[in-house]
Formats: sequence, structure tokens, C-alpha cells
Amino acid sequence: MGQPVREYLLTLCVTAAVTYLLTGPVRKFAIATGAMPEIRARDVHREPTPRLGGIAMFGGLCAGLLVADHLDSLNGVFERSNEPRALLSGAALIWIIGVLDDKFEIDALIKLGGQMIAAGVMVVQGLTILWLPIPGIGAVSLTSWQGTLLTVALVVITINAVNFVDGLDGLAAGMVCIAAAAFFMYAYRIWFGYGIEAAAPATLFAAILMGMCLGFLPHNMHPARIFMGDSGSMLIGLVLAAGAISITGQVDPDALRMNLSLSGSEREATHAMLPVFIPLLMPLTIIAIPVADLVLAIVRRTWKGQSPFAADRGHLHHRLLEIGHSHSRAVLIMYFWAALIAFGTLAYSVHSASMWIVFVIVALSAVGLVLLLLPRFTPRAPRWAEAFVPPRYRRRARLATAAAAAEGTEEWDGAEEERTPVGAGVSGVNGATAIGPRSRFPDRRKTGASR
Repeated sequence: MGQPVREYLLTLCVTAAVTYLLTGPVRKFAIATGAMPEIRARDVHREPTPRLGGIAMFGGLCAGLLVADHLDSLNGVFERSNEPRALLSGAALIWIIGVLDDKFEIDALIKLGGQMIAAGVMVVQGLTILWLPIPGIGAVSLTSWQGTLLTVALVVITINAVNFVDGLDGLAAGMVCIAAAAFFMYAYRIWFGYGIEAAAPATLFAAILMGMCLGFLPHNMHPARIFMGDSGSMLIGLVLAAGAISITGQVDPDALRMNLSLSGSEREATHAMLPVFIPLLMPLTIIAIPVADLVLAIVRRTWKGQSPFAADRGHLHHRLLEIGHSHSRAVLIMYFWAALIAFGTLAYSVHSASMWIVFVIVALSAVGLVLLLLPRFTPRAPRWAEAFVPPRYRRRARLATAAAAAEGTEEWDGAEEERTPVGAGVSGVNGATAIGPRSRFPDRRKTGASR
């Protein structure tokens, strides 16, 4: 167990290091080539920010695959399977489309066609869904066209779900990193714990995906110095989909069932059988929030008579900003729910017989709801505790603010402007980032200048 884990960790670290080191030069390149469009009316970030962060992430992907190919335990993945080459081919194609969109803003339908072609390239090289484990029925073999259609659909949905959630600094990279971590643990358990070598490619993809996101996050956290753009969001979406396709349609459920039947008593085998059917759920749970955002966006825009690809301000992260959350808190809340869903499903697949898992998930969900609705509450600290809480929670400070508002002083005008909520921007199809007000413009607030 130790040797594969060390090699996966080395692959992850190399991927993260290459991505991190490349992001700085890529930022300068994006500025030099003009890949930083002017602020649009719907945007909230204060100055033009370069895109093309996907170039550095693609470099990290190539470095991770190259290192893994020269490691003893991981080299067999390239010898026994063509899936890493299929992933690299599809990733290169979707990356080129994303770079062109970041620079020239190509049409949404052209991008959709490119996503389908990239998925088709992976299918042709063997990265496709061969069968589905259906509870109560078993493994159901798919015909060639059924597997192709299902693979293409999963790739397109995952890519666009990640692209839609790329609306706040660090949001998409962080959520995909959390999903990849949960997926890595699940795939590694299937491969090493049950001896199913067909799960090794998915484990490798998850480790590389974590490295890509971790290497890019330091440059992308609020306030972001560079955006990943479509070249990055579509790339990590495709890598995430490739891992889900590999673990869902390549791992033989009958082989897993045979290993489980020899693991212990009949009752233990029955509870352990859950991992046979988790491949149907895990790929969906790791992108549950992005897919929900995608579905809601399509329904909302279609209901208004707009194109499903039309940009708006109704995404989940935008709503968090509208109800009063700061930029950082909105991102952390999205991280929390992504981790709860992904790791909750993972924990239940490992200990499905324990009700404590369910109780913990329910309790954490209640905590998440309280954090979600926190801006709706107006806490009032007692007088004896006013010295230990921020000024906005002190009764005397609120009374003084109200008195200043009634007098209409110039100081109140500046304070009011400072507290005016900024409308949430939109991620759109080009990775534009919505951020809250920054504290780096004190002169404007003091003079009451408009933003």
C-alpha cells in the first residue's frame, strides 16, 4: 500500500508544482496578448483580470501524466490501458477550444460542438461506458451507440456544470479539488482494497486533477490575480468526467461482487456490496452542486424566454452574495456543501451498516443551513459582552449610526456607500468573476465618489 500511495502523492505534488510555477508566466502572457477583456456592465470586479489560466493547468496535466508513466507502480496503467492517452487527446482538444474562447469569445454552440467532439475522441480511444451496474438486476451491457451517447452526455454535462459554477474567485477550482479528493479515496479503495486493476486509471486521474486545482488556487483565491477561463474550467470538467466514466463503465461489477463474496460472512458481504452500485452515485454526488446550478440556470432562462447559454445573475453563488454573505464566506459555504455531499457518500459506501454516518450527515446539513441563513439574523450582544464583539454588533454603535443617518451627515453618506451591496456578477461562458466590494479604495468612499 505504501509504494502506490507515495507515487500518487509524488504525481500530485509534481502536477501542483508545475501548475503553480506556470501560472505566473501565463498571467504575463495573457496580459501581453490582451486576454483580459474590459469590465462589462454585468461584471463586479474592479479592474480587468487576465484569463488563460487553463494553459498552466494543462501544463500540470501533461507533467503529471509524464511523471506517472515513469513510476514503477503507475507505469502499468499506461501499459494495460489506453485511457490516459484518451484523456490527454480529449483534454488537448477541449483546452484549445477554451484558449480560443478566452481570447476571441467564440460562439456557445461552437463550444458545445467542440465538447462533443472531445468526448467522441475519448470514446474512439476506449474511454467509454461499457456497462452499468443496476441495483436488483446486476451489470447491464450497453451497445456501442448507447455507451457512446451516455459517455458524451456525461462529459458535456460535467464540463458545463463546472463552467457554470466558475463565478467567484477560487470557487470552481476548490469545489473540483474537493470532489477529486473524495473520488480518489473511493477509486483507490476499489483498486487496492478489492484488487480491481481497472480502477487504477480513475485513481490516477483524480490525483492529477487535485494537483491541477491545488497548484492554481493560490493565484485564484480572492482577490484573484488570474482567472482560469474556459480553457481551465472546461479542462478540469473533462478530467473529472473522464474519471467518472472510467470507474463507472470500465470496472466490472461481477469481479467486484466476487471479491466481496469472499470477504466474510453473508451479512458483511451484503453491506459491502454497496460499492458495486456506488459508481452510479459517486460521479453524480461529486458534481451535485454544479449540476443543480446548471439545471436551475437552464430552467430559469428558458422560463424567461432566453437562451440557456445567456448570462444572468441567478447562480447559486450569486444568490449567496445577494442575501448578504461576503465573497470569502460564499465560497467557503459552497466548499462546505460540496465536501458534505461527496465525503458523505464516500463514508456511507464504506460503512453503510452504521447509522452514525446518517446522523452525522444530517447534523452537518443542519449546521450548513444555519450558516447559509446567517445574514438573515441580526445578533444583539448584551451590554456586558459589547467589548468582546465587533462594533457592528454593539447596541451603542447601532444607535450612533442611526442618529448619524437621521442627520444626513456627509460621514453617513460615505458609510452608506460602503455598505451598499454590490450586485453579483456573472460567470457567463468566459469565466468572469463576481466579487464583493474591496477595501482598497478608501479615497473614493471618503469623498463619496461613485463606483
